[in-house]
Amino acid sequence: MTVRAPFALPALAALAVAWGPDWAAWLGPFPAHMLRHMTLVAVAAPLIVFAVPALTRLAPPVAVAAALEFVVVWAFHLPQVHAAAQGALPWFAVEQALFLAAGLCVWASALPPAPPLAGAGGLLLTSMHMTLLGALLVLAPGDLYAALCGRAPDLSGQQLGGVLMLAIGTPVYLFGGLALTARVLRESPA
Repeated sequence: MTVRAPFALPALAALAVAWGPDWAAWLGPFPAHMLRHMTLVAVAAPLIVFAVPALTRLAPPVAVAAALEFVVVWAFHLPQVHAAAQGALPWFAVEQALFLAAGLCVWASALPPAPPLAGAGGLLLTSMHMTLLGALLVLAPGDLYAALCGRAPDLSGQQLGGVLMLAIGTPVYLFGGLALTARVLRESPA
């Protein structure tokens, strides 16, 4: 199996960023949660796929991968599921593993040898649902998670988490989708 070091080292650094520092001490619980998630799905996952191109041959169809990521992202942002992942280490480990796995599935299924337009569609749809969730977090009238997580309400923290989702996830998936679309346009006969 070929591993491309120029991508492997940044992928490992992204995983260290996601799982290393105590981001909650610096940013607060919810922004730390969102920074971890976005680092896994939008930074580490594509870098891992670029580092280990064989993953593209093991990936499910892009529609299945995009649906899987949608379910994982939205499920772990349901207040009860979010609270479980924040309150118990086993749930947290499952959450982190599923986020990374879902991100790997989407990126591995979207990148060549997959048909570029199918990959573009999967990445653009993922960008749209992440944009929607980020906007909902920013625009919610109250803290959706504090009561279930046993912490004081922090609407500004939730809003910062939504902004992180919008600032990291949305453009990364959008850029990936547009890059694949541009590839098709460049390769199309004139």
